Amino acid sequence: MSLGAVLAAVIGIVSTDAAECPRKDALGTSRILSVDAKTTPRVGLKSFPQTLPLADHEVVLTFDDGPNPPTTSKVLAALAQECVRATFFLIGLHASEHPDMVKRIAREGHTIGHHTWSHPFMARIPFDKAKSEIDRGIAADEMALHGVATTTPSTPFFRFPYFESTQGQLDLLQSRGIVVFGADLWASDWNEMTPEQELKLVTERLAASGKGIILFHDPKARTAAIMPAFLRYLKDNGFRVVHLVPAGTSQKSADTR
Repeated sequence: MSLGAVLAAVIGIVSTDAAECPRKDALGTSRILSVDAKTTPRVGLKSFPQTLPLADHEVVLTFDDGPNPPTTSKVLAALAQECVRATFFLIGLHASEHPDMVKRIAREGHTIGHHTWSHPFMARIPFDKAKSEIDRGIAADEMALHGVATTTPSTPFFRFPYFESTQGQLDLLQSRGIVVFGADLWASDWNEMTPEQELKLVTERLAASGKGIILFHDPKARTAAIMPAFLRYLKDNGFRVVHLVPAGTSQKSADTR
């Protein structure tokens, strides 16, 4: 049993093999982790003491702030080319503007998480307004995806804008069974830089950490531009991609969502 599988068993996260990729030379998705808020309510070492049980050279790819059709479509194409699955934390306003892109993200096998309605600094607004941002964002994502504006997320994954939260907000999400995601490393793609600079930065950080939850932003053109090369870097350097799904999601439903 791999280290990742051992760790997953210890903390109650189910690990299954990913669907076989038809392209034998592709990077592929190595396995699926089913993440449960009961055992891992908050993950990501940039924000919290703990993270997901990843073995050495395992990575989770996450993308924030979409969808943005011109760039998100390029990211999706790069992921599809390598049979890689990721998690997209969507801004509700953007999801409401581009429901077809939300459906495409899900149709292509990726996991959809939530990232508020309008991306405010959550720790700087009153609790009631923050709760509204969470609920309105979830409802918009669910409406785009399933046609029902529910505040109960079909995928209970959430990431705070700017990784900024209050204890009250964290407690609220935990009480609702929603996993809060930080990150273990990021591409800093919110800063002005060339695609080449971003690729160098994120690969150097990954080489140093050896594994982790990686944060990108799919609306950033520089990130869309580097994604094929970044995925080749992962393959050439022996990294394996782990796909996240909520607890209770079967492998079959994860493969066909």
